[in-house]
Amino acid sequence: MSIDYASGDDHVVLITINRPEARNAMDMEHFFQLRGAWERFDADDDAYVAIVTGVGQDFCVGADLKTYIPQITKLAKTLEAGETTEVGGYRLDDGVKAVLRGTKIYKPIIAAVNGNCVAGGMEMLGGTDLRVAADTAHFGVLEPKRGLFAGGGTTVRLPRQIPFPAAMELLLCADRVPAARAFEMGLLNEVCRPADLMARAYDYAHRITANGPFAVRKTKESVLRGLATDMGGAYKIESEISREVFSSEDAKEGPLAFAEKRDPKWQNR
Repeated sequence: MSIDYASGDDHVVLITINRPEARNAMDMEHFFQLRGAWERFDADDDAYVAIVTGVGQDFCVGADLKTYIPQITKLAKTLEAGETTEVGGYRLDDGVKAVLRGTKIYKPIIAAVNGNCVAGGMEMLGGTDLRVAADTAHFGVLEPKRGLFAGGGTTVRLPRQIPFPAAMELLLCADRVPAARAFEMGLLNEVCRPADLMARAYDYAHRITANGPFAVRKTKESVLRGLATDMGGAYKIESEISREVFSSEDAKEGPLAFAEKRDPKWQNR
């Protein structure tokens, strides 16, 4: 199976992890495909919002340890022996880019968590902006239970996104928590019935796409870049982006459409 990519005429892209036979665990090929899906979304000017979900009972359980570890070890040794940065199109950082660590995607990403979200699934969740989960879903940073480390962004992002005690509970206890508890911790925007999951995710997406896409993208950019610096630097970034947005074509169209009592015709610039 594969990473499915579907785009409609509503400016919303649906990225689906479609490997239910392996609980949506990913080997090298699937990490490669998922990275490619994110890069495709980021480069598509007609795609304003992405929704990521899984097939079956799992959202994503991270790397397929039976296959991925031997594959990545072999790749690392091959790369060490030569001067190339990739082999067969695969790169060492495919795994971390697939789970959105270190990426600069300023378009909104919504997670529709259909089932178990652990290990690499939790890493990727930290790179999303809004999160809707089925009430049957479970979450966990389980790596410490196996003597491993969550190095895909979770130890950096989680304490910045939810209250510190809740983040440390997830990181240090390594418990598997139900969706209701994850919502209480501040990890999720909403919990719903499984049958309503995609409708709720699309509702968020369409509420976003009703807004000026350039302004939305720049708003997320200001937030992410600001979080990576101190307050003074963040204010400087905000002022820089503010000037850019207010001089955009969409900033002219929005007030004009309001005055003329019609829907705006966004140009995304």
